[in-house]
Amino acid sequence: MIIPDWPAPTHVKALSTTRVGGFSQAPFCSNNLGLHVGDDMARVQENRALLAQRLPSAPVWLEQQHTTTVVDASIELALPAIADASFSRVEHVVCCVMTADCLPILLTNKQGSQVAAVHAGWRGLCDGIIEQTIATFLCQPSDIIVWLGPAIGPIAFEVGDDVLERFCVLNTDDQQCFIPHGTRYLADIYQLARNRLQRLGVTDISGGEHCTHAEPQHFFSYRRDGQTGRMASLIWLDK
Repeated sequence: MIIPDWPAPTHVKALSTTRVGGFSQAPFCSNNLGLHVGDDMARVQENRALLAQRLPSAPVWLEQQHTTTVVDASIELALPAIADASFSRVEHVVCCVMTADCLPILLTNKQGSQVAAVHAGWRGLCDGIIEQTIATFLCQPSDIIVWLGPAIGPIAFEVGDDVLERFCVLNTDDQQCFIPHGTRYLADIYQLARNRLQRLGVTDISGGEHCTHAEPQHFFSYRRDGQTGRMASLIWLDK
């Protein structure tokens, strides 16, 4: 487990899993939490049960489809919501997103009255998943605290002209996040997220030091391995 190093209130609890310490077999070894990737479902449920021992309640899993939809995790749903972020203002409701290169973003505020978890691939990031999540907070953006979890790093995230153009047509200062690499570019998804947050008035941003692609001993990476498992990043309000 990775425990965020960030200045959140003490009753705000958060963690991010790694690939280590579960029951799944190759190529999902070993702590895969995704039911949708082709792993043995019994093994995944064992992994989820192991995670549940650290949580006050079952995580609110989402069906992530690179949308900009944000849901209230405290509202009980019959099926996993099609969404890429969730928030809660209720104690012991666990917001959760799964990733394997995309950027997990955990948020709270200085008052410790709300938490949120975001799955930010480049599409969702470009389309406004951060902006939609920030809009759910009942406070000033300057009161929001953010942790950027493990994602693909700027030395490995290769993209084409289409991605560069989609970001830079909206904000030309995002050009700095793309380094030419042959006929393509290396993109810094961490800095793209920081830019978005800072433009909204959020400045208390931690994390962003890992690369899922370059650390196979710790993290799953879809770009590196193709068929692979998923990590989870989770956040909740304790009493």
